[in-house]
Amino acid sequence: MASSDILDLDATAQLQALAAGEVSGVELLQACVARHQRLKSQLNAVVAKDVEAATARALEIDQQRARGEMLGPLAGLPMTVKDTFDVEGLPASSGLAQFLGREVDDAEVVANARAAGAVIWGKTNVPVLAGDFQTYNRLYGTTNNPWDLERTPGGSSGGAAAALATGITALEIGSDIGGSLRTPASFCGVFSHKPTWGRISQRGHIPPAPGVFEDRDLNVIGPMARSARDLRLLFPIIEGEAPGLATATLKGLRIGLWTEDPAFIVDAEVRAVVEAFAERLEEAGAVVQPMVPVDSRALLDSYATLLAAILRDDMPAKTLSSMAWGRPAARVAKAFGAGPLSAASMVLRYTATDAELARADSARQGLAHQLAGGFEQVDVILAPVNPVTAFPHDHRAFARRKLTCSGGQQIPGLTMLQWISLASALGLPATAIPAGLTNTGLPVGAQLIGPRGADERTLAIAQAMEDELGPLFVAPPPVGL
Repeated sequence: MASSDILDLDATAQLQALAAGEVSGVELLQACVARHQRLKSQLNAVVAKDVEAATARALEIDQQRARGEMLGPLAGLPMTVKDTFDVEGLPASSGLAQFLGREVDDAEVVANARAAGAVIWGKTNVPVLAGDFQTYNRLYGTTNNPWDLERTPGGSSGGAAAALATGITALEIGSDIGGSLRTPASFCGVFSHKPTWGRISQRGHIPPAPGVFEDRDLNVIGPMARSARDLRLLFPIIEGEAPGLATATLKGLRIGLWTEDPAFIVDAEVRAVVEAFAERLEEAGAVVQPMVPVDSRALLDSYATLLAAILRDDMPAKTLSSMAWGRPAARVAKAFGAGPLSAASMVLRYTATDAELARADSARQGLAHQLAGGFEQVDVILAPVNPVTAFPHDHRAFARRKLTCSGGQQIPGLTMLQWISLASALGLPATAIPAGLTNTGLPVGAQLIGPRGADERTLAIAQAMEDELGPLFVAPPPVGL
């Protein structure tokens, strides 16, 4: 098999080829770097690399394999890593030049992957401080979606998703506080897993600022891949635990279908793809029932307030001061009907008092209690990831951005927070899978949301869907391959 062809296989198959001697680690690495070079001008997915160090590591593993030594589960597999993680020799920029030039050790998840034999060779692009639904910054520029170069691959793990979709890498490590694992997976047609909050260490992730260690509320670290089995391969490795033993089958699986919600918006084409996927699951023996998991208005209000309180820690003092001055006007605007994701509402959230934050957290706990009863009726919730498919690049201020639905309806850009809020606010596992393509040929992702701590369940169900329905990943049209 040509080393270029092997890049179209998932990580599990690439590892099998390495073990069988069909390709060497050095050859596989060279193929990855060559594909990156061919696609760099179109995609701009990988923005920093250390090929020399990676080649030396790949050669070392090849020699160990030739001597018959015991090797890790990722031995010789080339990998890229989202540029919010510190990698020895490649400090995380998080889109800012000021964070470069630091002496760093591997982030904990990177160290775990490297210890398993992964060959880390590059960093994938992100928005500034991982704080956007798109991927662009002044340091490295804009990353494009391989399905349509005029559109975003999503954010903040956008470079990772674009690299995965095009075979530049077979595995990635991303992070998610506002859909940053799930949105890019949906927009680029790949897989990701947002773990239960707290299961995977955030040490070495930027933000917060370098030198600050905290497992931030809402934020999680998780795997990205081109198959469900690859998610299951990487998840326990970066967690540092033994693999879970959960199994699943579609026959008799109880699925709560969440595509209609009085408080949330979803484009008709996105909804049609997710519901068509649900019909395929029914045909395979699953029991699908419509549901609205919780009071979605209360959910979004709590989540947006808690999220803003975290993000404000990274904001310049001048910006926060101007928001504080604008708080009285924002209160008036909200009183006269400004929506929950309006600029006025967000000003109030960014300047929330301790009492307001306490109320948001209390509401979150109440919603978690409410949802616990729902999971007695279903094994997993199936829902859209986003209200729309990948949208054209739009680098205006957040308050000026609009999303356009297929029927021409315009909705606020922050509507992107709606469908991802349940898993994020309540710390639940959510596995993002490709559900299909719209009539216009853009990927649509769905998320499988499970109870807190049930990561192995959602991952096993995702693999059952892939095993019983056939491969879910579809490669994008060629972009210079």
